[in-house]
Amino acid sequence: MQQCFFCSQNLRVIDYKEVALLRRFISSQAKIIDPKHTGVCAKHQRKLAQAVKRARFLGLLPFVRR
Repeated sequence: MQQCFFCSQNLRVIDYKEVALLRRFISSQAKIIDPKHTGVCAKHQRKLAQAVKRARFLGLLPFVRR
């Protein structure tokens, strides 16, 4: 099992304004990728989901791809 990306980078806060970072954890259909595939721990997966949802609400990320 691989180590969590955020734990290995020692990132405490996942910022919703860092769109390039959030895009790594979003599929081509703009869905949040399962933590089994990304290797993100449960704590950071919750923070990641919250950041993605905030970025979507503010228009920084799309809700769906056409």
